[in-house]
Amino acid sequence: MKRIFNKYIYAALIAVLALSVVGCNDFLDKSPQGSFTEDDDTSGGVEAKIYGVYSKMRSYNITAGIPAFAVHMFRSEDSEKGSTENDGPDNARFWDNFEYTASNGILGTYWNHNYSIIHDCNRVIDTLQKMNNESLRSLEAEAKFFRAYCYFNLVRAWGDVPKIDFMITDAAQANIAKSPASEIYKLIDADLTFATANLPTTWEAKYVGRLTWGAARSLHARTYMMRNDWTNMLAASREVINSGLYNLNTPVDQVFTDAGENCGESIFELQCTATSAMPASTTIGSQFCQVQGVRGAGEWNLGWGWHMGTTEVAKAFEAGDPRKDVSLLYFRRPGEEKTEANTNKPYGESPISEAMGAFFNKKAYTAPAMRAKYTREGFWVNIRIIRYPDVILMAAEAANEVGDTENALKYLEMVRAHARGASTTILPKVTTEDQVELRTAIQRERRAELALEPDRFYDLVRWGTAKAVLHAAGKTKYEDKHALLPIPQTEIDKSNGVLKQNPDYQ
Repeated sequence: MKRIFNKYIYAALIAVLALSVVGCNDFLDKSPQGSFTEDDDTSGGVEAKIYGVYSKMRSYNITAGIPAFAVHMFRSEDSEKGSTENDGPDNARFWDNFEYTASNGILGTYWNHNYSIIHDCNRVIDTLQKMNNESLRSLEAEAKFFRAYCYFNLVRAWGDVPKIDFMITDAAQANIAKSPASEIYKLIDADLTFATANLPTTWEAKYVGRLTWGAARSLHARTYMMRNDWTNMLAASREVINSGLYNLNTPVDQVFTDAGENCGESIFELQCTATSAMPASTTIGSQFCQVQGVRGAGEWNLGWGWHMGTTEVAKAFEAGDPRKDVSLLYFRRPGEEKTEANTNKPYGESPISEAMGAFFNKKAYTAPAMRAKYTREGFWVNIRIIRYPDVILMAAEAANEVGDTENALKYLEMVRAHARGASTTILPKVTTEDQVELRTAIQRERRAELALEPDRFYDLVRWGTAKAVLHAAGKTKYEDKHALLPIPQTEIDKSNGVLKQNPDYQ
């Protein structure tokens, strides 16, 4: 527990400093783990700006709230808007039923907050390049990682988008036409190549959660995956595996608990904190659990209930797969009796809720003792951005596609063995050497391992199966054009005709 203890000590310390030193409130959101002080910054203020980007990354609009969940999760067959029928019905129609309208507010929010981080990164990159200090290359690498991350969000969601890779000094400079998606990917490739070359493999303990070589290489593999670039995807993911920096030693039922934070399979994890010394704060924490928490009353008022699992996702798991109980938070309707089937491990809780979905996301479930100590909304829970099993499955998929069956089977078994644990009766080893059968097995494994995490929808899109899968699951309004979103109408209006709507929505 020492690591968790330190995480909260840092948060409490910085909270005390913020209350006692005039003008220091901003330092609450500077460090990846809330521990940054002015004395730490030897870069003339640039490092403080980088820490500010970490704070924005764990914000409601990028990774921890409805905009991110809507873009990345609601649209798949495994997720839905959730909550209750009268809570945001327009967004249920838009994201669950694909009734796209350019006026949807979430579109503009997600667009603007990704560009906000891009602008911050451009400012840091411009400053550092003018300084030309070799010792600060890792800061530039962090900025380029985050710029690539946000452009990857944008290019997957909208396709062609404005490429702004320079510092903005006047708002008019940002009013430019869209660049082809291929040009956006060239920028992503260049940024992640630089980040890979200039980020350390590890940081000292006080910088837990800070970007590393492994994070950059893994994100690059993910961007190659979206393009079905099997050769580069395999090279990047295999390098991460062969580095020996990560492991699968943490049992699957602990990975998404407090004990599993920053464990051996964590490649990039946003650090979130809370403290009993001051009111609950999202400045140093996040709303990741609050937004997805059980929507109920009294003791079961744990959150808003947005982003819930469907009956379809329950079917994704093979018999006895422990990851089903890790991913799905069971609950009962008012008046229902508590049973073994609706009681959750390890706390023996059976929440009561009137929410629409079949399951809450157990990967956003919080320990009762921690709720009592800090806040029932779970602001302290870290956000897992890149996990080692995801990278291993990238390697398995790419290896299979290039005809390396032996390694594809080896990588697939690594993930299944981890999920299997000590049991010998579940998740049998996959042995087929048929490429099509193995492709199906790997795709099924991604669905089970990454259930209710981001990007199931994007997997369906890149596999070319989105329409068939979504229609079979009852989301029959999906058409191929819905792979890309309409450009926010607010942005088109502000551009005075410079920014053009995506062709399918004109």
